[in-house]
Amino acid sequence: MTSRVPPIKNASPHATEPVLGGYPAIRMRRNRKASWSRALVAEHRLSPADLIWPMFVTEGKDARTTIASMPGVERLSVDLIVDAAREAVRLGIPAVALFPFTDPAKRTDDAREAFNADNLVCRATRAIKAADLDLGVILDVALDPYTSHGHDGLLIGDEIANDETNAALVKQSLVQAEAGADILAPSDMMDGRIGAIRAALEAEGRHNIQIMSYAAKFASAFYGPFRDAVGSVLKGDKRTYQMDPANTDETLREVALDLAEGADMVMVKPGLPYLDVVRRVSDTFKVPTFAYQVSGEYAMLQAAIANGWLDHDKAMLESLLAFKRAGAAGVLTYFAPKAARLLATT
Repeated sequence: MTSRVPPIKNASPHATEPVLGGYPAIRMRRNRKASWSRALVAEHRLSPADLIWPMFVTEGKDARTTIASMPGVERLSVDLIVDAAREAVRLGIPAVALFPFTDPAKRTDDAREAFNADNLVCRATRAIKAADLDLGVILDVALDPYTSHGHDGLLIGDEIANDETNAALVKQSLVQAEAGADILAPSDMMDGRIGAIRAALEAEGRHNIQIMSYAAKFASAFYGPFRDAVGSVLKGDKRTYQMDPANTDETLREVALDLAEGADMVMVKPGLPYLDVVRRVSDTFKVPTFAYQVSGEYAMLQAAIANGWLDHDKAMLESLLAFKRAGAAGVLTYFAPKAARLLATT
């Protein structure tokens, strides 16, 4: 006769019978029980090396001006930009992106200040390079900081002229390359401009200059504070060349074209409202995909923080981690120095 072994009674009155593949054999909270355990199993990590610091350059010496719609962000003169660049290196931030606050008197219909080898961003780039810093310098390739109408391209009548703009962007790119830019970042959204710029760089023997294409830049409502920062005089809107926020399949076509034309990496802009686009681009192309946490996103978070509705450090880092989780290789963010300092202590 076979004897029956009686079931072992659970010692705890709260215990239940184990279910294969379920609770309580599997308790998802076990891996969350302590900070060391959470760190051990973290799927994504944020580090200063994931950050690019956008900076605004202005005229003068030892000059800094506040930007009301972007608390904590300032326009800096070239000498202070170099100081900020040194700080970026100390913080482990690998690259900065420079944008000019151009004197309104120098803004013209033909954007000729963009081709001036002594314009603000060129001077700032040369100054950073003269400081011999291990730091990448990214320069925006677009005409809007230099045009009297605030558009990214040249106007012929009421139309942004694509091919004429491309010729101007090539001139701008070569000037920036000569100044020492490491990465050119065309943000204009003209058709064919990546191929034109790459061909010009190759013809001049500048084979190693990288292109970070704003391949998916949407006609967004989140750019307002940035336009304050650069003193934009935009008349009208940019919907005839920036992408429709309703479209994501179109993004894949834009990215494919820019990669075929010679882009080394691509960008999605804005960031948080377009994380689905970041994910689609990253998954589809398996190339370095960046996102820009734009001025409107930054301003919204800062406003909520100022009102005591959000915790500054937690909201900042959570928002940045979201980009990594979506597949971004890195993120342009005005939080870069604050985030890097905080990450160094955690």
